[in-house]
Amino acid sequence: QVQLVESGGGLVQPGGSLRLSCVASGNILSINAMGWDRQAPGKQQRELVARITGGGSTIYADSVKGRFTISRDNAKNTVSLQMNSLKPEDTAVYYCNANGQVISGQFFNTRGQGTQVTVSS
Repeated sequence: QVQLVESGGGLVQPGGSLRLSCVASGNILSINAMGWDRQAPGKQQRELVARITGGGSTIYADSVKGRFTISRDNAKNTVSLQMNSLKPEDTAVYYCNANGQVISGQFFNTRGQGTQVTVSS
C-alpha cells in the first residue's frame, strides 16, 4: 500500500503565493512520475497541473506555466508545487499523484486526499 499525504493549501489573496507539499509512504521500491492535478468548483473533471519524472523532466498546464514550479526530492519521496501569482481561477482542490512500483513487484498509481486552495480577496 502506498499513501500520499498533501499539505500546504489554504486561503490566499490574488497575486499571492502558496507552496504545496506531498509525501509518499509505504513499501515503495521506486517512483516514476509524481505530480499534481486539480478539480475546480463545479467541474467534474480534474485537470493536470504539473508532472515531474524521476529524472526531473517536467510538464505544466498552459494556464500555470511561468507561475508554478514543481520540484521533487527522490530520496525523501516528496514532491512540491510552488505557486506564485495566484489567480482566482486557480481555486480548486489540488491532488498529489504518483506511480511506480512497490517492493513486492506490483505497480501502483495512486492519489492523495486533496488539499483546498482558495484564491480570493
